Amino acid sequence: MCLAIPAEVIKVEGNKGVVDYGGLEQEISLDLVEDVRPGDYVLIHVGFAIEKLSKEAALETLAIFKELEEFEQENA
Repeated sequence: MCLAIPAEVIKVEGNKGVVDYGGLEQEISLDLVEDVRPGDYVLIHVGFAIEKLSKEAALETLAIFKELEEFEQENA
């Protein structure tokens, strides 16, 4: 199974960007998406931004991931 994670873009330099995963920063490639700016949300898969997301969609997805993590911790 492949998983793409939403992240907020905090820096863009050419075709590279830096995203924030809730405190963890990672450099990513922006080769597959156009017109990405700081403050945008993108889906990240294996170091590549593969799609731009609305802020609402990204935050909703992150909230679901958090719920799953809490559920797993409670039932481990």
